Amino acid sequence: MAQAFGATGKQRPRREELGSGENLCAYCTARCCRYFALPIDTPESHRDLDFIRWYLLHDRASIFVEDDTWYLLVHTVCKHLRPDHRCGIYDTRPQICREYTTRNCEYEDFWTYDHYFETPEQVEEYAEAVYASQSGESIRSPRPVGS
Repeated sequence: MAQAFGATGKQRPRREELGSGENLCAYCTARCCRYFALPIDTPESHRDLDFIRWYLLHDRASIFVEDDTWYLLVHTVCKHLRPDHRCGIYDTRPQICREYTTRNCEYEDFWTYDHYFETPEQVEEYAEAVYASQSGESIRSPRPVGS
Protein backbone atom coordinates (compact mmCIF):
# COMPACT_ATOMS: atom_id res chain seq x y z
CA MET A 1 0.00 0.00 0.00
CA ALA A 2 1.48 3.35 -1.04
CA GLN A 3 1.68 6.33 1.31
CA ALA A 4 0.83 9.99 0.87
CA PHE A 5 2.20 12.07 -1.96
CA GLY A 6 5.93 12.75 -1.90
CA ALA A 7 8.32 15.18 -3.58
CA THR A 8 7.53 13.82 -7.03
CA GLY A 9 3.79 14.50 -6.69
CA LYS A 10 3.13 10.77 -6.95
CA GLN A 11 2.18 8.42 -4.19
CA ARG A 12 5.35 7.49 -2.43
CA PRO A 13 6.28 3.88 -1.92
CA ARG A 14 6.71 2.42 1.53
CA ARG A 15 10.27 2.24 2.82
CA GLU A 16 10.44 -1.53 2.36
CA GLU A 17 9.19 -1.27 -1.24
CA LEU A 18 12.22 0.73 -2.40
CA GLY A 19 15.02 -0.97 -4.26
CA SER A 20 18.46 -1.27 -2.70
CA GLY A 21 19.91 1.68 -4.66
CA GLU A 22 16.93 4.02 -4.28
CA ASN A 23 17.04 7.08 -2.03
CA LEU A 24 14.13 7.81 0.34
CA CYS A 25 14.69 11.54 -0.14
CA ALA A 26 13.55 11.28 -3.77
CA TYR A 27 10.04 10.49 -2.47
CA CYS A 28 9.93 12.73 0.58
CA THR A 29 8.84 16.31 1.27
CA ALA A 30 11.92 16.95 3.46
CA ARG A 31 10.21 16.66 6.82
CA CYS A 32 13.66 16.70 8.46
CA CYS A 33 14.30 20.19 7.01
CA ARG A 34 11.08 21.66 8.40
CA TYR A 35 11.91 21.64 12.10
CA PHE A 36 14.68 21.14 14.60
CA ALA A 37 14.46 19.51 18.00
CA LEU A 38 16.82 20.09 20.90
CA PRO A 39 16.97 18.00 24.05
CA ILE A 40 16.10 19.96 27.18
CA ASP A 41 16.45 19.21 30.87
CA THR A 42 13.78 16.90 32.23
CA PRO A 43 11.45 19.02 34.36
CA GLU A 44 11.67 18.11 38.02
CA SER A 45 9.43 20.74 39.54
CA HIS A 46 6.37 22.81 38.86
CA ARG A 47 8.74 25.73 38.21
CA ASP A 48 10.58 23.73 35.50
CA LEU A 49 7.25 23.01 33.83
CA ASP A 50 6.48 26.72 33.95
CA PHE A 51 9.57 27.32 31.77
CA ILE A 52 8.19 24.77 29.33
CA ARG A 53 4.90 26.66 29.31
CA TRP A 54 6.93 29.75 28.39
CA TYR A 55 8.45 27.94 25.38
CA LEU A 56 4.95 27.15 24.16
CA LEU A 57 3.87 30.77 24.35
CA HIS A 58 6.04 31.26 21.27
CA ASP A 59 4.79 30.50 17.78
CA ARG A 60 5.88 27.29 16.11
CA ALA A 61 7.17 25.62 19.25
CA SER A 62 6.10 22.34 20.81
CA ILE A 63 7.51 19.90 23.32
CA PHE A 64 7.73 16.16 23.05
CA VAL A 65 9.04 13.35 25.20
CA GLU A 66 10.54 10.27 23.64
CA ASP A 67 12.25 7.49 25.59
CA ASP A 68 12.29 9.66 28.75
CA THR A 69 14.10 12.53 26.98
CA TRP A 70 12.35 15.91 26.70
CA TYR A 71 12.76 17.98 23.51
CA LEU A 72 11.96 21.49 22.39
CA LEU A 73 10.65 21.22 18.84
CA VAL A 74 10.78 24.35 16.69
CA HIS A 75 8.67 24.14 13.54
CA THR A 76 10.64 26.21 11.06
CA VAL A 77 11.80 25.55 7.51
CA CYS A 78 15.49 25.63 6.65
CA LYS A 79 16.11 28.73 4.57
CA HIS A 80 18.02 26.63 2.02
CA LEU A 81 15.21 24.16 1.33
CA ARG A 82 14.22 24.52 -2.32
CA PRO A 83 10.65 24.23 -3.65
CA ASP A 84 11.50 20.75 -4.99
CA HIS A 85 12.25 19.64 -1.39
CA ARG A 86 15.99 19.45 -2.06
CA CYS A 87 18.85 21.16 -0.26
CA GLY A 88 20.05 24.37 -1.89
CA ILE A 89 23.49 24.10 -0.24
CA TYR A 90 23.97 20.34 -0.39
CA ASP A 91 27.72 20.47 -1.12
CA THR A 92 28.36 22.92 1.75
CA ARG A 93 25.62 21.79 4.19
CA PRO A 94 26.39 21.74 7.93
CA GLN A 95 27.98 18.68 9.49
CA ILE A 96 24.77 17.75 11.34
CA CYS A 97 23.06 17.42 7.93
CA ARG A 98 25.96 15.35 6.57
CA GLU A 99 25.72 12.92 9.48
CA TYR A 100 21.93 12.59 9.29
CA THR A 101 20.76 9.24 8.00
CA THR A 102 17.44 8.05 6.61
CA ARG A 103 17.72 4.86 8.67
CA ASN A 104 15.29 6.20 11.30
CA CYS A 105 13.96 9.32 9.59
CA GLU A 106 10.36 10.53 9.55
CA TYR A 107 9.63 9.14 6.09
CA GLU A 108 6.61 7.30 7.45
CA ASP A 109 3.73 9.25 8.94
CA PHE A 110 3.12 7.12 12.03
CA TRP A 111 5.42 8.69 14.62
CA THR A 112 4.16 8.80 18.17
CA TYR A 113 5.68 10.26 21.30
CA ASP A 114 5.41 9.44 24.99
CA HIS A 115 4.07 12.99 25.51
CA TYR A 116 3.40 15.83 23.07
CA PHE A 117 2.53 19.37 24.16
CA GLU A 118 1.40 22.13 21.81
CA THR A 119 -0.12 24.62 24.24
CA PRO A 120 0.82 26.09 27.62
CA GLU A 121 -2.54 24.87 28.94
CA GLN A 122 -1.59 21.25 28.20
CA VAL A 123 1.59 21.67 30.24
CA GLU A 124 -0.35 23.24 33.12
CA GLU A 125 -2.79 20.29 33.10
CA TYR A 126 0.18 17.90 33.09
CA ALA A 127 1.81 19.79 35.99
CA GLU A 128 -1.40 19.70 38.01
CA ALA A 129 -1.78 15.97 37.41
CA VAL A 130 1.84 15.11 38.20
CA TYR A 131 2.33 17.33 41.24
CA ALA A 132 -1.13 16.79 42.72
CA SER A 133 -0.70 13.02 42.46
CA GLN A 134 2.73 13.22 44.12
CA SER A 135 1.33 15.20 47.03
CA GLY A 136 -1.70 12.95 47.38
CA GLU A 137 -4.08 15.77 46.44
CA SER A 138 -6.84 15.19 43.96
CA ILE A 139 -6.59 16.87 40.59
CA ARG A 140 -10.37 17.15 40.49
CA SER A 141 -12.21 20.27 41.56
CA PRO A 142 -13.82 20.08 44.99
CA ARG A 143 -17.40 18.83 45.03
CA PRO A 144 -19.85 21.76 45.10
CA VAL A 145 -21.51 22.46 48.43
CA GLY A 146 -24.91 20.81 48.73
CA SER A 147 -24.18 17.97 46.30
